[in-house]
Amino acid sequence: MVGQEKIERLKEMIAESSYIVFFGGAGVSTESGIPDFRSTDGLYHQKYKCPPETIVSHSFYMQKTEEFYEFYKDKMLFLDAKPNEAHIGLARLEEQGKLKAVITQNIDGLHQAAGSREVLELHGSVHRNFCTKCHKFFDLKYIVEAEGVPHCDDCGGIVKPDVVLYEEGLDQNTMRRAVEHISKADMLIIGGTSLAVYPAAGFIDYFSGKHLVIINKTPGARDKQADLVISDKIGEVLSMLK
Repeated sequence: MVGQEKIERLKEMIAESSYIVFFGGAGVSTESGIPDFRSTDGLYHQKYKCPPETIVSHSFYMQKTEEFYEFYKDKMLFLDAKPNEAHIGLARLEEQGKLKAVITQNIDGLHQAAGSREVLELHGSVHRNFCTKCHKFFDLKYIVEAEGVPHCDDCGGIVKPDVVLYEEGLDQNTMRRAVEHISKADMLIIGGTSLAVYPAAGFIDYFSGKHLVIINKTPGARDKQADLVISDKIGEVLSMLK
């Protein structure tokens, strides 16, 4: 059970702030039934012919595209997932004019499904897919319904998800906008991430505002820097802000 004292403190901080930015990781979506790659029962701890880190790398995608898509469709797409209380709570804060941006490491599109408008997806989105030859756009349904490797219905080129694979760099424009928002923020809420993955985790070094809040079930690398640490499910915490 989330301590009422901490919830009241969080509410006070939000009331004092006018430019809140949220930085989130896999823990935001676990309450929607999407597993965390790195948890003890997560994707990286399951057994495959190759480690998942290898399968979702650029090299593997280029060399064994069919195997990549087999894994991607089976383990990376969660078509029935719905926004949870965390996504809904953040959309509500944006609606109130408090929250200016959601910066996420997730690729599931659930923040937008909940109604958030300013969402910066550091690792891309499963909902955007492009032909590698003519750059035609395809939605998620096209990928799911394609047999084996999806090909462009215009030019026949391979369609690739707009997600950042291992060995690929983050989108420079998205990174710039994320840094810009964090630099302007007077409150930064970090949720559902242990801040173990770089370069994304380094973004919070640009924060120089008043309130740094961390909401995560397990201890993280930056807890000592935070003004408030809540060790609980983020959906549960944000649902109490109504």
